[in-house]
Amino acid sequence: MSLTMPPGPLAGSPGETVNFTIDGPKHRLFMQDFPRRVRARFAGETVLDTERGKFLHETGLLPVLYVPEEDVRTDLLEKTEHTTHCPFKGDAAYWTLRVGDRAAENAVWAYPEPLPDSSWLRGHMAFYWGRMDAWFDEDEEVRGHLRDPFHRVDARATSRRVRVLRDGDVLADTTRAKLLSETGLPNRFYIPAEDVHTDLLIRSGTRTVCPYKGESTYWSLRDGAADVAWSYERPLEDAAKITGHLSFDHDGLTIEAGPPAP
Repeated sequence: MSLTMPPGPLAGSPGETVNFTIDGPKHRLFMQDFPRRVRARFAGETVLDTERGKFLHETGLLPVLYVPEEDVRTDLLEKTEHTTHCPFKGDAAYWTLRVGDRAAENAVWAYPEPLPDSSWLRGHMAFYWGRMDAWFDEDEEVRGHLRDPFHRVDARATSRRVRVLRDGDVLADTTRAKLLSETGLPNRFYIPAEDVHTDLLIRSGTRTVCPYKGESTYWSLRDGAADVAWSYERPLEDAAKITGHLSFDHDGLTIEAGPPAP
């Protein structure tokens, strides 16, 4: 994300505060080795197992893992008539993955004859992440997508006074927040649950997964405003400091952050 989203150097508009220009197309491709073993499982079978995966960074998009065809269970693939065209990579061919009575339609693609500027895609295949049952980075299961090595999450203690208000009523008030900075996203304040009027909140059914922070639980106001806050009850190691904290973001809320303590 940091390479291909503004102000990253591979974004369409990388920003003005630089002392360089890139002589190249607005839409940029950059392929790099992914440094660890990656596996994907479907219907009880390991359908991809590689130590030679490559991340394709492409302007405006999340990185995509491409793997050598030799590291894919091609005996489980059925070529389809589906095709797509990319003006930067060429014409993509697609395969359905079939194991027993289960099938993932057009779940795998490749560029058999890529354009000259992306000729290094030849011989590699890519899988739609969500159509597999599980993915593993080495021996750890990964949810969401593989972690981009250029993406960071930093959580820092802050003495700023942070308040969350709704129509003048205080929902949270703290000087013990954690400030979480994440590549390509706005800073978020995470407030200790003890400094939140949790009696005004109720768990919602919304869940999301972040490969850098973990699985989030969302909270709604009891009077009906939905998903005004979220928390990570068991955050991943990069976000361990926000355990037991909630963050707020909703059009009906005002979030005030005072200056840091001297």
